[in-house]
Amino acid sequence: MTLAFIAIYRFGSFVVLPGIDPSALQELSSRTEDGLLGLLNMFTGGSFAKASVFALGIMPYISASIVIQLLGMAIPYFQKLQREGESGRRKINNITRYLTIAITGLQAPGYLATMVPQEAIILFTNSPLLFKVYASAILVTGTLFVMWLGEKITDGGVGNGISLLIMIGIIAYLPVSLKDEFIQALETQSGGLVAFLLEMVILVIVIGLCILLVQGTRRIPVQYAKRVVGNKQYGGVRQFIPLKVNAAGVMPIIFAQAIMFIPVTVAQASGSESIQGFFAPLADYTGFWYNFMFFILCVVFTYFYTAITVNPKQMAEDMKRNGGFIPGIKPGRKTAEYLDNIMSRITLPGSLYLGIIAILPGIVLNIKPSMSPGFAQFFGGTSLLIMVGVVLDTLQQIESHLLMRHYDGLMEKGKIKGKSSGSMM
Repeated sequence: MTLAFIAIYRFGSFVVLPGIDPSALQELSSRTEDGLLGLLNMFTGGSFAKASVFALGIMPYISASIVIQLLGMAIPYFQKLQREGESGRRKINNITRYLTIAITGLQAPGYLATMVPQEAIILFTNSPLLFKVYASAILVTGTLFVMWLGEKITDGGVGNGISLLIMIGIIAYLPVSLKDEFIQALETQSGGLVAFLLEMVILVIVIGLCILLVQGTRRIPVQYAKRVVGNKQYGGVRQFIPLKVNAAGVMPIIFAQAIMFIPVTVAQASGSESIQGFFAPLADYTGFWYNFMFFILCVVFTYFYTAITVNPKQMAEDMKRNGGFIPGIKPGRKTAEYLDNIMSRITLPGSLYLGIIAILPGIVLNIKPSMSPGFAQFFGGTSLLIMVGVVLDTLQQIESHLLMRHYDGLMEKGKIKGKSSGSMM
């Protein structure tokens, strides 16, 4: 089912909006070859440059999720919904969907007005307003359909559907980026292939660093007291809680990237040269201000998402209920405070590490401006981190499915440590 939905998503990225001549989109393709628009095009799997029905992709849904989670920290109504369990989660999901419609409805006219060339429009040429209305409706529907695909993959497939669809769009760009960089190396008169091989070695090293970031943990020892029930003895063993250095996974960098897309969206929708000039530094992903803001957002969202996903108080209560305690720490409140302090300390280097890898493509392009911008995005950054994080999480879920059905798993030795490996039990 997962593969079928992914195939539908990839097929939809080639379906051009009705009323647009695909052969006249060369200007749009050239504008999305590099820069922040190129990164947005990569996230949508090329749909953005093709003016397809999925041109806006899943990013409006990501933006809506960010807004709802921020409201959950400030507004009591959303905090109440978060405590209501499954019913509250359904209500939050519905609010997120409605907000996605509103955000996409604002982005669609701006996309049509500023990105789609007028010569490419072949339907309702005498009524531009009518064209914008029906094309915007199709773009909103396309985003909702992509959101539905992601939710169905999460519910009945393998992996997190939203993250998986983003990853598929990025992977679709990898062969083209490798080909462009290789051709450029061949055209270089001296040392081109050697430089290309060196780039590939560095790329492998960066992938290894990303894996360390995703899987790195600190183990906290937990001692379980002895209990005698009838004739059997329980407890008395020592176990470990693996607290992840980056418990938030790839979500902070997805959220941070969605925030960085906002200036581009505002500039497109305004159509004002002064506003576009004001936001220009935040649209240049090789510039200082873009990378500085991106780095700060990665750090902030790492702490934010860790606070949402890791609950030291609940972990302390579970340990106390099962007769466990951390040696030298009193059970209950003291244990929760100790775990919270440990998480704050190990999250700091993890967030800084995440931020450095996130801005690595901009650093690489400043060191070697001649490198293909698409290939540079795979030197860390949003692209590589999402690929590594989602692939490891998906492999871990696949192995869990196999083991549940009494297979040996994907590997003969060891286990794949994915996102859920940091859970307490």
